Order: sequence, then C-alpha cells, then structure tokens
Amino acid sequence: MTLKYLITGATGGLGSQVLSYLVANVPISEYAAASSSEANRKGFENQGIAFRVVNYDDPPSLETAFQDVENLLFVSTNTFDVEKRRRQHQSFVDAAKKMHVKHVWYTSLAFGGFGSSEADVQQAHLLTEEMMRRSGINYTSIREGLYTDAFPVFMNWYPSTSTMYLTADGPIAFTLRAELGEATARLMICGGHDKEVVLLTAQQTITFSEIIDVINETTGRNVQTKFVSPEEFVRLKAIDDEGGKSEAFFQKLCSWHEAIGQGEAATTDPLMADLLGREPVPPREAIRGLLTENRDYEWHQNYVNRG
Repeated sequence: MTLKYLITGATGGLGSQVLSYLVANVPISEYAAASSSEANRKGFENQGIAFRVVNYDDPPSLETAFQDVENLLFVSTNTFDVEKRRRQHQSFVDAAKKMHVKHVWYTSLAFGGFGSSEADVQQAHLLTEEMMRRSGINYTSIREGLYTDAFPVFMNWYPSTSTMYLTADGPIAFTLRAELGEATARLMICGGHDKEVVLLTAQQTITFSEIIDVINETTGRNVQTKFVSPEEFVRLKAIDDEGGKSEAFFQKLCSWHEAIGQGEAATTDPLMADLLGREPVPPREAIRGLLTENRDYEWHQNYVNRG
C-alpha cells in the first residue's frame, strides 16, 4: 500500500512541526512518523499514527522504511561533524533511490541563499544536494532559514552574558522553527519544485548587534558588545565556555560569523509567506517574544550535555 508522506525526524524540533501540520490537515492513513528509535513506536501508534524506524546508520532500516513511499521528508542529521553527516546522508539517498521514492524533500540550511557558502555548517548540506543531483532521484532541497529560536548558539549568548564577543556582524533572516515546519508541510502537500533548491525565510533580517539591543530592551540587561579577531574569540570562548563546547566548535562558529558578515544569511524569499498565506513573524518580534516569555531563554545546542 502506498504511503503518501513519511516524516523522518518526527520526534525532533522541525520534523515534529511538519508532522503536526499533517495531523491537523491530512487524513491519518496518508502519513507515517519515523525516528531512529523503536522505543518511539508506542507513542505514535497510541495516537493512531503509523510508525517506521529510520536509522541513518543502519541502511537496511532505511530500505524497509522507504518502501512504497511517495513523499519523503529527509531531515538532516543533528551533528556538526561534516564527514559523519555526509556518510549518513549518502546512505539515505542510496536507499531512497533503491526504493524508488517519488519525491525527497531535504531540509537544508539557508547559508548562501540560493548559492554556495563557505560556512562550515553548510558544507554537509552542499554535499547532500550534490549527492541527490548525482543520484538522479527527484528531490527538493529546502534551504530553511536560520532558526530564530537558536539565536543563542549562533551568538554564544547565555542569560549570564555581560559582554558579547563578536568577530563579525551582518543581517540574518532568522525564521521561527514552528513556522518553518508549517511551511515545509504545506510545500510537500503542494508538490512541484522538482530537482530545485528553494528558500524558506522570514521577510526581514536582524544583526547580532540589533539582537543585543532587543535583549537589553526586553530583559533590562546591559549586555555590551566587543569585536575581536577570530583567534581571540576562540581563545576567550574555549577557556571556560558555560556550555562546555570545545575549541573546535568555536573554530567552526567563526566560519559561520564570517559568512554572516559577508551577507550569506541575508537572502530572503517570498515563498514562505506565499505558502503560509501570511507574513512570517519578523526576527525582532520573534526574539522579543521568546525573551518576554522567558527572560533567561536558552537553546539546548549551546550546552554539550543537552544534545
């Protein structure tokens, strides 16, 4: 029996939002949830949602899960290790091709807009786009705007921060993850965009300096900004990072900041607004909302022990 939609990463932040939209708007027989853990089966099946195990490190599990799937949401794996992600994604693409999946919808990242990027975090996404092109499968690479929700990790900001060290500054089309989930689901339902790269972003941008202004205005803090060299940034942060992140992470983060300073995160596109039928929440308003709800807002990837 053909399955119209299979949502990988269904327990994750983006995948769960895509699934939620399908639950509310699509007949339950048309979609299934997938994650890497068999332990998640009961929770979904208790809701009447079909479940399949998709373990990116276990190619046979991919082939079994992708059987008779029309639209497959390919959520990129949650690692900053480019080589590990490349291997996992190659297994995914190979299985999708072998099982004749009709359309793969890949969640990429918006560094570089519609073009290329030098940011370390974008390299695995570029490699994945290339492997999908080479494979001959039908795909859409969805370059998702940088999550507004994740602004703390992009800046390495903590509620305790008094001085924000930056190596560069530039406009970022930060976009709320919940709205990206909804827009991604709507895109899959609409179809089309065969073998294309599309961009889902808010319609406005914000800089790191402007975010610090929002933090101060919203929470009553007096966070100061200091620009330093990349080498000094890595040295300062690697000594005693509150979240326990390594020197290697901060070296990667410098490449993100350099790309942002060069305008790589500034590209906006109307597609997301068209899909939603409304303007996405602007980044300034979204960040103010997060901090109003929780003055000490945090993001899990800022902390090594939180994944």
